[in-house]
Amino acid sequence: MKKIGFLSFGHWTPSPQSGTRSGTDALLQSIELAVAAEELGADGAYFRVHHFARQLASPFPLLAAAGAKTSRIELGTAVIDMRYENPFYMAEDAGAADLIAGGRLQLGISRGSPEQVVDGWRYFGYAPPEGQTDADMARRHAEVFLQLLQGKGFAQPNPRPMFPNPPGLLRLEPHSEGLLERIWWGAATNATAEWAAKLGMNLQSSTLKFDEGGEPFHVQQAAQIRAFRAAWNAAGHKRAPRVSVSRSIFALMDDRDRAYFGHGNQDSDQIGLIEANTRAIFGRNYAAEPDVLVRELAKDEAIAEADTLLLTVPNQLGVDYNAHVIGSILVHVAPALGWR
Repeated sequence: MKKIGFLSFGHWTPSPQSGTRSGTDALLQSIELAVAAEELGADGAYFRVHHFARQLASPFPLLAAAGAKTSRIELGTAVIDMRYENPFYMAEDAGAADLIAGGRLQLGISRGSPEQVVDGWRYFGYAPPEGQTDADMARRHAEVFLQLLQGKGFAQPNPRPMFPNPPGLLRLEPHSEGLLERIWWGAATNATAEWAAKLGMNLQSSTLKFDEGGEPFHVQQAAQIRAFRAAWNAAGHKRAPRVSVSRSIFALMDDRDRAYFGHGNQDSDQIGLIEANTRAIFGRNYAAEPDVLVRELAKDEAIAEADTLLLTVPNQLGVDYNAHVIGSILVHVAPALGWR
């Protein structure tokens, strides 16, 4: 069995051709799609976070609202950019949203990808200490966040408080027990995957990875997952970790599918340069009739290694169409691969 969810970037644009023309549309349709995905039997509704962009940005109001409208489906992020986050305020927001959702949050966090503006985190009031990078800052924010989620008291209470305090040092409230085990790290390299394993975070591996070996993307990603699990076992954690991969997969079921995706199947990996001319490898897209998809996906080593698959969805095509995209995979592809 493999958990299958969707991942939405929540794009919106004020264009007559777009099904999401405003931030309101993007947010409300995201909630509607989470409800529809739950009704279809999907396991997860995940959302990307991008700042300074016409996309989803502030995850916790969205997660809380989706949590209040659903009852079973996992609700998560992939990923929250920790360069922008105050881990103390984030711990309060995450605890509240998780309690509203009944303990269903699965929070993916990371250093994040290249953003819309230069050093956008500086506008949020953050800067790495002298001699450190923004990636170091993101990892430090993540470490503090994990410590806070342990729920241990650390703050000295006021001897004359406005309201009575429990005895001892105080922690941030509301605290959601168990959320600490549902934090994931989005890793672009083997080294950061191993670092995440040591800290007890689950692993999210997306459709982009630093090119560390020259092999096909899915082979490198599978190697990253195996390195993560080895580091997890070496760290001696008591529970089993979770691992997700993201893919763009479209089953061509009708004329709409063929019109949107039937002529643009990207059947090979792509190589590109990101920050500081770092060579990155991008995974291929899958778009074909279900029987062809089954044969192609069976060869994807990273999907085989992961316990969770996130389907990236074209959210601007509307809730109904995206529910069709998700349902087509659940019904016509997943069973033949043993995922359902």
